[in-house]
Amino acid sequence: MDNAHQLVTLLTLAGVVTLLAGGFLRNDLAAVLTIPALTISGVLEPAEALSGFSSTAVIIIACMFVVGESLIHTGVTQRAGEFIVRCGGADERKIMILIMLTAALVGSVMSSAATAAIFIPISLAVAEKAGLHHKRLLMPLAAASLISGMMTLVATTPNLILNEALQLKGYASLSFFSFTPFGLINLGLAVAFMTLFGQNMLAKKRAPEQRKKTPSINDLLRHYRMDQHEYLLRVTAQSELVTCSVATAKLSARHHVTLLAVKTSGKNLKKRILPVQPEMVFRPGDLLLLIASPARAAAFAEIFALEAVGDAVFATRTQAFFQVIGIAELMLHPDSTLIGKTLKETQFRSSYHGIVLGIRRKGVPLTEDVSDILLKSGDVLLVCGAWQELIRLSEIRDQCLLLTLPRDYKEVIQAKHKEKIAMGILAAMISMMVFTPLSPVISVFAAACALLLTRCVPIGSVYKIIDWQSLVMIAGMLPLALAMQKTGIISHVAAAFFLLFRETGPVLSLAGLFLLTALMGMVMSSTATAVLIAPVAVDVAVRLGIPPQACAMVAAIACSSAFVSPLGSPVAMLVREPGGYRLADYAATGFPLLLLCMSASVSLAWLFWLL
Repeated sequence: MDNAHQLVTLLTLAGVVTLLAGGFLRNDLAAVLTIPALTISGVLEPAEALSGFSSTAVIIIACMFVVGESLIHTGVTQRAGEFIVRCGGADERKIMILIMLTAALVGSVMSSAATAAIFIPISLAVAEKAGLHHKRLLMPLAAASLISGMMTLVATTPNLILNEALQLKGYASLSFFSFTPFGLINLGLAVAFMTLFGQNMLAKKRAPEQRKKTPSINDLLRHYRMDQHEYLLRVTAQSELVTCSVATAKLSARHHVTLLAVKTSGKNLKKRILPVQPEMVFRPGDLLLLIASPARAAAFAEIFALEAVGDAVFATRTQAFFQVIGIAELMLHPDSTLIGKTLKETQFRSSYHGIVLGIRRKGVPLTEDVSDILLKSGDVLLVCGAWQELIRLSEIRDQCLLLTLPRDYKEVIQAKHKEKIAMGILAAMISMMVFTPLSPVISVFAAACALLLTRCVPIGSVYKIIDWQSLVMIAGMLPLALAMQKTGIISHVAAAFFLLFRETGPVLSLAGLFLLTALMGMVMSSTATAVLIAPVAVDVAVRLGIPPQACAMVAAIACSSAFVSPLGSPVAMLVREPGGYRLADYAATGFPLLLLCMSASVSLAWLFWLL
C-alpha cells in the first residue's frame, strides 16, 4: 500500500470521528460513509468494505436483541428489576452497585455486548421505578459489561486471541481463571470510582426536566376518586356465593359492587386470574377483585362471609391482577351509535367485553349508577377489562377513540408461562459458549432461533426489537479497522513502540503496551485490536525479556478497557442512544477508569510474573 492510501484512511478516520463528536449526522449514516470513501479511493475492495455487515460481532448483537426481548416478554427482566429495586430500595448507589455486579457476573460467561443488550432494558426499568436519572445507571452498566470480559478466558474474544498467540509461539497458555483476579480488582475499582465520582460527572441526581408521565392505573382511579375503593376479598367455604354464578349473583344490581376479576382457588381448576364472565361460578378460596364504596364493600363482605386480604399483600396481589386486566379511558366518537343511549340499553358489558367504572363529562367524573346515565358526545368512559379486549375496543374507531392507556400496560408480561423456557434456552446458550468448541455466533444464533420457535419472542415483532441504527453503525466502522491494517498504519505504530520502549524497564513497557492497545481500541473493535496487537505483544515480550504471559494478559485487559470512546466497543455504542450520552461523557468517566485499570493490571502482571 502506498502513502496515498494511508493518507485516505487517516483522513477517513478523522472525518468519522469529527462527525460523531460533533453530532452533525446520525451515527449510522456517519459510519457507513466510510464504505464509499474507502472503496472509491481504492483502499478496500467492495467485498472488504462491506464485510462489516457479515461480521460475527454484528450478528451476535442482532441475535442478542432477540434474547433480550425474550427476557422482557417472559417477565425475567421485570423480576430482575424488582429484585434490584427491592434490595436497593431508594438508594441510588446500592442500585448502581447491584446492576454492575450482576452484569459483571453474567458477562463472565458470555459476550460483553450480549450482557449490555440484556441489562439495558432492566436498567431503564429500574431507573423509571426508582425515579432515577437513567444516565447515571447506563454508563456504569457499560463499564461493568466491559470489565466482565476480564473475568474468565472465554468472557470475550480478545482473551482467546491473545491466548492462541501464546500457543502458536509455543509458550504456556493462560488458564480459564487466570483473568479472574484482574477482573475482580478492576471491577472493584470501577464500582468505587462510579460511586464516588463517575455518576456525578454524567448527570444530576434527578433529571433537570421531568417529562409528563403517562398515568398509571392508580392515577386514573384517583382521578375518578376511586383509588380507595379497590378491595380483595376471599370466598370462604361458608359463603353463600359458593356454587353461584356471576350472572345469578347480580352483585352490581343488588349490592352495588363491581366485580373486576377472579383468581381461582386452584382446587378444581388451574390456579389463574380470569376477567369476569357471566357464567363464572364462585368456589371456596377464590380471590375477588372488586370496586365499591367502603360501606358497601364492608356490607357485602359481611353478608356473604368473605375474608378481606391484609394490607401487607394487597399491593402485590393487585399488581398480579393488573397483569391480566387493565383500565383505559375511551372517548366516544361524535358519530358513535352509543350516544343517546344508556350503557344498560347498549348492553355494553356483553357487547364489548368491558366494564364501565365511570364517566368523565366536561372534566367531572361520574361514578354512581353509571349504567343508567344517558351517554353524550365527548363523554370519556373509564373501562376495565382484559388488556387484549381494551386494545381491540380502541380499534373500533367509529365508536370510540383510545384516550389514555396507562403505563402499566408496558409492564404486562405477555408470556409469563414461558419464563422457564426462556431461562432454559439462555442457560443452554451459555453452556454451549463455555463447554463446546462451537463458535459463539452459532450458539447465540441457535438460541435466537429457539426463542422464536417457542414463541418466547413474537415472530411478528422481531424486526422492531433490533436496534438497526447501532448495527449499521458497527458494520460501517469495522472496515475502517481493516483499512488501517491493510495500509500498514498499524505496523508503523508497532515499530514506533519498539523504538520508544526498548531502553525502559518491564513495568513501563507493560504500561506502554497497555496504552498502545487501549489507543487502538478507541477507534476499532476489541477483536480487531486483539488480532493486530497479539503478535506485537508476544514479540515485545521476547525482545524485552518479559514473560509472554504478562504481555498477553496486559494486552487482553486493555482490549476490554474501551471506556473512553464509543467507537471501539459495541457495548459503548449500545448505551449511547438510550443514555443520550455525548463523547464528552465517555471521556469524563473513561480516562480515569482507563488509568485505574492500567495501574491495577500492570501491578498484578508484575506481581504474578515478574516479582
